[in-house]
Amino acid sequence: MHASFAEIDLTRVDFAQAGAHAQWEPGAPRWLYVVDDWGPWVLGLIVFALIVRAILHQRRYSAIAVFDARAQERVHDALMAAEAKTVGEIVPVVLERSDGHPSADWLSALTLLLVGSALLAARLPWHAPHWLILCQLALGMVGFALSRALPAWKRMFVSEARATEMAGEQATQEFYRLRLQDTHAHTGVLLFVSLFERRVIVLGDIGIHAKVGDEHWAAARDAVLEGAAQGRLEAGLVQGIACCGTQLERHFPWTHGDRNEIPDRVVVRRE
Repeated sequence: MHASFAEIDLTRVDFAQAGAHAQWEPGAPRWLYVVDDWGPWVLGLIVFALIVRAILHQRRYSAIAVFDARAQERVHDALMAAEAKTVGEIVPVVLERSDGHPSADWLSALTLLLVGSALLAARLPWHAPHWLILCQLALGMVGFALSRALPAWKRMFVSEARATEMAGEQATQEFYRLRLQDTHAHTGVLLFVSLFERRVIVLGDIGIHAKVGDEHWAAARDAVLEGAAQGRLEAGLVQGIACCGTQLERHFPWTHGDRNEIPDRVVVRRE
């Protein structure tokens, strides 16, 4: 009887120890369960919020919306008033964007593919590679399409250095395309605004630049920037034109017989 009871007790101890040992097996990290439960919701919320933001900011990237016909007329009047006192030539240019930034579309696609794969990890068919690839391609295509359709979305994937570089190159091209370098006294001035890149550049030809230098162009640029930051681009351009006109009048005043070498116009276009 005693021996029998001892055997039964030992069996129970072995069983209990085996059960206790099983409970100490490590499980999956807790954060994986959080991602599993909330990942799709987080992804959906982020994408939805960014889409809404991009739609609300859509107007900022449209040259016609930001700079309508009435605004263009005011700037044109300011331009004529400034040039009436000088032999210099001033041309304002407003572009929606200086470059198409195709790399931003692919970066958007790659970002949504990677972030989406991470947040949807528990829902993706990892056991079926062909379906997995199709799901990831779909995520990438959504990112690519959003970048193509919404400028404010694309702008998130364009670095400030890239924006500065592209706007600078485009401003230089505009200066020569408009033949501002061909004025008799080399007094051509370009006021360049690129909406997508959020850049303002003022370029003066060698004749006027030798008189006023970089400091003056920075002042004219800041005047345009201030107006743009307040949502009144036309007011900024009017102030910038007046700033340039004052210096042109001072150093190159109007003389009898002066002819208008470049038509008085405000250039507004998409790209």
